[in-house]
Amino acid sequence: MTRTTRGATMVALGATVALLATACAGQGTGGQGEEETTEPGAPVTITWWHNSNTGDGKKYYDKVAADFEAANEGVTVEVSAMQHEDMLTKLDAAFQAGDAPDVFMERGGGELAAHVEAGLLKDISEPAADTISTIEPYMSGFQVDGASYALPFSIGVVGFWYNKAIFEDAGIEGTPSTMDGLYDVFDKLKASGTTPLSVGAGDKWPAAHYWYYNVIRECSSETLAAAIADVDYSDPCFVKAGEDLEELIDTEPFNKGFLSTPAQSGATSASGLLATGKVAMELAGHWEPGVMQGLTEDGTGLGDNTGWFPYPSIEGQQGTEFAQMGGGDAWAVSNSSPDAAVDFAAYLISDEVQQGFAELDMGLPTNPTASGSVSDPALSELLTVRDGAPEIQLYLDTLLGTSIGGAMNDEIALLFAGKATPQDVVDAVQSAAEAEM
Repeated sequence: MTRTTRGATMVALGATVALLATACAGQGTGGQGEEETTEPGAPVTITWWHNSNTGDGKKYYDKVAADFEAANEGVTVEVSAMQHEDMLTKLDAAFQAGDAPDVFMERGGGELAAHVEAGLLKDISEPAADTISTIEPYMSGFQVDGASYALPFSIGVVGFWYNKAIFEDAGIEGTPSTMDGLYDVFDKLKASGTTPLSVGAGDKWPAAHYWYYNVIRECSSETLAAAIADVDYSDPCFVKAGEDLEELIDTEPFNKGFLSTPAQSGATSASGLLATGKVAMELAGHWEPGVMQGLTEDGTGLGDNTGWFPYPSIEGQQGTEFAQMGGGDAWAVSNSSPDAAVDFAAYLISDEVQQGFAELDMGLPTNPTASGSVSDPALSELLTVRDGAPEIQLYLDTLLGTSIGGAMNDEIALLFAGKATPQDVVDAVQSAAEAEM
């Protein structure tokens, strides 16, 4: 089945590109080197790592694995569900050791390109061709030189999740569309005795999302593309993005101890504070409802009080109006994995699995047959914004790759702590990019 509309475009690597089951025999787990195969019908075990480690999401993925096993005699799926940051750390270690799982999450952009260059990922262009045709509008961010290396299962955009009841109690009508309007919301929330925002600056990337969005607002997509291509971040819009962020930080909207607050782990994490009504808002992606559900005792998160609105515009911005920042997650297969691993990755994008994924509000599905199954009204609104955005800029750390992205996020975290300037952030990106030339 194919989409009838193209929807948003994703800006990645200096170009504007489209946004991003029966098992065959084989044996062994992921890693580097040649694929090992056995006689047809021989038992095969595939390992699967994902980050849906709580609540209904974990239960659902366990069922998905069991259903695949039942439909594919001789195939065993070993599932490892872990907290997101733990998964990233363990994946890096597994890559270094040459012992990666067979099926795991990839985020596209420069990170995926680096993994392809290192020979870590299987080219699934031919064995997953039918699945790729189903999700074609989202594939380009997961391709290198025309070859496909991962199957995106959830593509979304980042915005502000908020507690509708807290907004109502504070006398806030509607949601802000400009930065000045956002500051007015901060004032009303503080007057009502509520902390406006939580941020998991202890994990750095949640704080970095603010700078990324300001770059998208202050810099045109052409300016950003040229900066990346030419390794020249001297355009004033990049410093202006940091100055905008300094202005926001100076309003003191964040939770106490935000510099060491984790993103998603536990009730005192940024997501946990929003889920339990300790703050009114958090800037986060499409994963947030599912994360919050896993952090509340009743498993409902904010329930009917879940609201969402896009990142506001900035007066005088040079960036495209209504452009969004986001990306998503995809299932990649290790280079030496058996054919069954590709079949399993494709099964995870099937109508059945994606519809269940959508019904549980685990993310924004890429399979078009599942779009109507998204049950949460806030997620449905986000889906509308995703498909209607003129541009969706891939997360800048994912876009630029681990080395540049890491240096950038480190310096943005220091900006949040008052230990770096807007120019320092730009200098860190420039230096890291030059080091990779």
